[in-house]
Amino acid sequence: MYLDSLQFRKEVKLLVRNMFPKTEQYLLSNQILRATNSIVLNIAEGSDRSTDKDFANFLNKSHTSINEVVSCLDIALLDKYFTQDLHNKYLKSAEKLANQTAAFRRKLL
Repeated sequence: MYLDSLQFRKEVKLLVRNMFPKTEQYLLSNQILRATNSIVLNIAEGSDRSTDKDFANFLNKSHTSINEVVSCLDIALLDKYFTQDLHNKYLKSAEKLANQTAAFRRKLL
């Protein structure tokens, strides 16, 4: 899950770099990149917590950040920064990661 989150972050960063206009640099681009960082960082921080409940809380935060990334992707699609096919590709990656975090969270609780 952690490695998948790093890969997802890398892919989204490339998408932003190659497809988002420069006018979005401090707006949507920044927001989506911060959200992808949050996914990774919450998994890492949670893994070092002393209780399963604490770890589950951080996985919940990570899951929330995945939803934020999806919302940013939806906005970017609406603004025509990329195609529906590309959007679907990233949604599948996000869904896979969301399913992983949700399943692990359930296991912890």
